[in-house]
Amino acid sequence: MKKKTILNQDQINQKISRIAHQIIECNIGEKEVIIAGIEKNGFIIATKLKQILANISDIKITTCSVNINKENPLDKVTTSLDKNYYLNKSLVLVDDVLNSGATLIYAVKHFLNTETKQIKTAVLINRNHKKYPVKADFKGISLSTTTVSHVKVRFTNNNAEAFLS
Repeated sequence: MKKKTILNQDQINQKISRIAHQIIECNIGEKEVIIAGIEKNGFIIATKLKQILANISDIKITTCSVNINKENPLDKVTTSLDKNYYLNKSLVLVDDVLNSGATLIYAVKHFLNTETKQIKTAVLINRNHKKYPVKADFKGISLSTTTVSHVKVRFTNNNAEAFLS
């Protein structure tokens, strides 16, 4: 199958900006929000969200890198912040594509070991092929595709694109 562009750089930036505004609406009155991005693309999106949020809100935004083995999500999940840092804070878990839901649900499970104020999820692309009971609270685009189609998001120094292959 030939590569078919789903979102170009401008569209990705617009989707991330909209998600940032939704995060603010959902966290009115919060002093701090943790944006936890699943490595690698989820953390890139989390970093972009932090930049936008810093321009539109006074809420303190802390980013956190989440390392999970996407091939075997039962492996230990690690983060760049100590788990006590999440205590009683609002957290948004970010990934690029929600496919089966395995990555998000096992990452959420990690954060459930600490009493957070709330956990929300954000994805750039929601594939609608979930095997697990997880949903994206904030999504850039919902895309119904066949299960054999592959959605990829690529970030380079000067460009970003999402495509179907």
